Amino acid sequence: MIPTISTIPIQHLASGDRLDIQVYKFVGTQPGKKVYFQSNLHGAEIVGNAVIHQFIEFLMALDETHLFGEIWLVPVCNPLSTNQRTHFFSTGRYNIYDGKDWNRIFWDYEKEEEELEEFANTQLELEIDEIRKNYLERILLKFQKHLEKIQSPSSVPFSERYRYCLQSLCLDANYVIDLHSSSNQAIDYLYCFQSRENSAKAFLLDYGILMNEYDGDAFDEAFFKPWLALEKKLAELGKPIQFDIDSWTLELGSGMQMNPDSVKKSIFRIKNYLARKSVLKIRGFPLESTDVHLVNFTSKSNIKKYYAPTGGMIQSRVQLGSSIKSGERLYQLLSFNKNGELPTLMDVCSEGDGLVFDVSTNHAVNQGEYVLSVM
Repeated sequence: MIPTISTIPIQHLASGDRLDIQVYKFVGTQPGKKVYFQSNLHGAEIVGNAVIHQFIEFLMALDETHLFGEIWLVPVCNPLSTNQRTHFFSTGRYNIYDGKDWNRIFWDYEKEEEELEEFANTQLELEIDEIRKNYLERILLKFQKHLEKIQSPSSVPFSERYRYCLQSLCLDANYVIDLHSSSNQAIDYLYCFQSRENSAKAFLLDYGILMNEYDGDAFDEAFFKPWLALEKKLAELGKPIQFDIDSWTLELGSGMQMNPDSVKKSIFRIKNYLARKSVLKIRGFPLESTDVHLVNFTSKSNIKKYYAPTGGMIQSRVQLGSSIKSGERLYQLLSFNKNGELPTLMDVCSEGDGLVFDVSTNHAVNQGEYVLSVM
């Protein structure tokens, strides 16, 4: 297959230069569902770009009759964050103009839907595909007003213009996959919404964080929360259904790295997921073991982050991916002083059982700075 390639301008700079994103669209000969991928929303989280590149190569070698529907891919979806540097280090988690996290700016229709119960009542006698079509029309109609504001004389801040560019590409998708990594060092895992645990098995990951609370306005949340809200309301009215719609954040290892193992495994996992969803028809997929694959889920509210109780240097830290028991030492903190006293070593121990899934890159910490996370 040969993709259709679209270049979309996102910002015109004072220097006269222009920042763009590029969309690769693969369309099969068979009708089906729409899949949307993006990567590198945060500047240091580059591994998803390698995943998308290799997936583009895979699709180009695939016969178009084996794709049911269409797949849209957007690598380097945030050039502003990708190009942000401090010395040798990629930063790019926050917009330096307004201080906002790039993944906390997105428009959530659920927050503006004031007549959900009234709408749901009008859909009780309809089939699920018709309900999806009707609800999507409401979302898109409301979303269109944002473009009107962007084009008005007063316009909008850049973050609103940028989010419009990305969300305009995916609001009508069935499946959204946002490729991230830790900004530090981490294992591979995913974020999963409640009620989609069974779908998560198809990614063949061992660990997942179950979304029972929300930071607010993240890309995966903004796409999926309206559909979850409608499912919940319909269930309350006696019509329990589940739309064929998913939203995922895949966390693929460490920041500022393109780990070949994470890339290779991610390609395999995504193929398995899309074959399980009948988007791809490819030999060997989905694996027969998919439906019995065990994902170890931890509720987001149960994630424990550890911060330095005092300033110093981290040493003797447990390895990333280690299972730990309550009371077990997580790390030692070598602390210096200016009181004419010898340096001290402080043991920091775990407050509970779990798995160390994310650790800081810097082994020097000021008091209150992040050290590691346990799920």
